[in-house]
Amino acid sequence: MSAVVRRGLRATVAGLTLALALSGCSMLDGQDEPEAETTPAPSQTAVQNAVDSQFTRDGTFQSHIDIDGVDFVYTMYPTKSTPRTNEWYPGGNKFFTFTLQGYDLDRGLRDKFATKRKVYLDRVSVRSTTMTEAGPGTETPYRLNVDARKVTFDPEPVTTDKGMLITSPKGSFELRNQKIGAMSPDTRGVTLAFNATVWIEESPGSKKFYKRQVRQSVPIAIFESDTPTVATRIPINSN
Repeated sequence: MSAVVRRGLRATVAGLTLALALSGCSMLDGQDEPEAETTPAPSQTAVQNAVDSQFTRDGTFQSHIDIDGVDFVYTMYPTKSTPRTNEWYPGGNKFFTFTLQGYDLDRGLRDKFATKRKVYLDRVSVRSTTMTEAGPGTETPYRLNVDARKVTFDPEPVTTDKGMLITSPKGSFELRNQKIGAMSPDTRGVTLAFNATVWIEESPGSKKFYKRQVRQSVPIAIFESDTPTVATRIPINSN
């Protein structure tokens, strides 16, 4: 191969490599696939520019918090009235449901319930903080401080003086249709900080309990819009 041909081939490869780098494509991309978009979808860009939020991105949030061998599973999701989290704007109300349940990790899921430590949920509190284009906000669009036994969706929870039973599979806390109120137009995110007071049994059947706090923060992206969040009317007690 002549020197001229080799120089021409190197120039062609270099040009192709530069073009691929600028386009954001990989040389491993399928040859029959259409050229990829170089700009993310507006909703994805907005999430990245506002708040990094699993809840907003996935339409749900779930965490596992291990305290002394008890797995506290916290789940939060939007309700049917405002299901599209990429349409949660500063104005208007936004609705969500959350649950909390405990799993004794010292036992198998199918083990007899009597062999598992009981966990009771006493109180649940939530505080909210906002983030604006200029920095931290001063509004509190959502707050909660309740006795779990009195507000759970279960009409007949198993209760004691320690609270309501949340040990799987006999008990679970669920609070539906919680409202995040309107915020200032420059709001770009809100964070909900949950705190649950629980009582954990020392050993199965011991009837001796000690108190712990279960904490979880959930960031939520709020998108810029002059239009308020639109809520669909839903039946009472629907999630």
